[in-house]
Amino acid sequence: MDKVPTELFVGGRWRPSGDGSRIEVLDPSTGERIADTADATVQDGLDAVGAAAAALPGWAATAPRRRAELLTRVFELMTDRAEELAELIVLENGKTLTDARAEVSYAAEFFRWYAEEAVRGLGSVQTAPSGANRILVLRQPVGVSVLVTPWNFPAAMATRKIGPALAAGCTVILKPASDTPLTALAVAALFEEAGAPDGVVNVLPSRRSGAVVSAMLDDPRVRKLSFTGSTEVGRTLLAAASRTVVNCSMELGGNAPFLVFADADLDQAVAGAMVAKMRNGGEACTAANRFYVEQPVAAEFTRRLAQAMDALTVGPGLEPGVGLGPLVNAASRDKVAQLVADTVAAGARVVTGGEALDRPGFYYPPTVLAEVPPDAPVLREEVFGPVAPVVAFDTEDEAVRLANATEYGLVSYVYTGDLARGLRVSEQLDSGMVGLNRGVVSDPAAPFGGTKQSGIGREGGHEGLLEFTESKYIAVSW
Repeated sequence: MDKVPTELFVGGRWRPSGDGSRIEVLDPSTGERIADTADATVQDGLDAVGAAAAALPGWAATAPRRRAELLTRVFELMTDRAEELAELIVLENGKTLTDARAEVSYAAEFFRWYAEEAVRGLGSVQTAPSGANRILVLRQPVGVSVLVTPWNFPAAMATRKIGPALAAGCTVILKPASDTPLTALAVAALFEEAGAPDGVVNVLPSRRSGAVVSAMLDDPRVRKLSFTGSTEVGRTLLAAASRTVVNCSMELGGNAPFLVFADADLDQAVAGAMVAKMRNGGEACTAANRFYVEQPVAAEFTRRLAQAMDALTVGPGLEPGVGLGPLVNAASRDKVAQLVADTVAAGARVVTGGEALDRPGFYYPPTVLAEVPPDAPVLREEVFGPVAPVVAFDTEDEAVRLANATEYGLVSYVYTGDLARGLRVSEQLDSGMVGLNRGVVSDPAAPFGGTKQSGIGREGGHEGLLEFTESKYIAVSW
């Protein structure tokens, strides 16, 4: 990773954008430019579709073991270059080096997991109930796949899509977020080094995301869209994909509740809250967004959480000892500041933090809000920042009702000393994932995804591979 490429990667070649335009990449800790990359045009997108379509027959016909070996080589390269990749993520994303190291390790694991999954036999044979014939079901690659990823986990969101797509026999075009294109281009360079066939992996940074992605979805050679991002953008992409009936996987917004019952171990609950809230500085779809705490322990939990938040050192992510870096850009910082201001105006009390820091870069301090009204803006919207609003509840039924009172359903967290209660509440929570006495749920071997307006489909686990396949039924007698 001595020199990170900054051009488009199309058909196995590095090339400038069609009109020569560039994307400026900023360091969130200073707001200053660190690099610029090619800014793909609509025609560049269509060229990438052509390259992926040309590579598809050969890659789909490649033996699963060979596909697995490519993924294993890239896993090994990522592991070897882990520190360089982590530092690159810090530079363009702003998260702490500790968080970035964890992301690189997590991201690489998707290549190892799907290298293992690629060789697992897919399909089935059974006798029809009538006995007249056999039912033979094949799983075949869905085809050329467009992958659109966000800025908050620039390595992991890319590998979580590329891994299963390639394992299934699909070819891909990755369109990374324009705030963090360098990490995606670094991953493309690893595939080039590992010997990926030309056109199997294509990477297109672009600030013209809507036009470029829409044009690719309108191309009949594209048969799959996998998107991670906001629910608002997801709705737009689903509408665009409907024009050509493109198969879609959507990992959208979240508004995760964090429930703490009075019988919970408060030390564990606070430690879990710090992980669930402050991982990646709160800029995660899985971040705990709303803290519902049973009345007898609400004040004590709030005090301990504020104490833990106060102990974090705020600063550039590469500095030793820093526990919270900047938000990714000025717009993100300003949105968080406005949400807090609106919530305080609605009657909430600031326990710690509460105002943007007056320093270069896009910083917002760790913030805890108490006595938050039930209709406060911070409870309705995904915060995507280091803000923890606390609401007290009286009964288990009330806690479940409050937790489910959102259009989102990605993940929930529950802390209790009663296993029966924990499992009972987990079943009632309307979310695709639940962390029971755990502040982290993500795992490459587990199905990741949500209910309601948090998405469609699953990533990770065996289910993530199936998202990039089509079932073909063959009726046959013998």
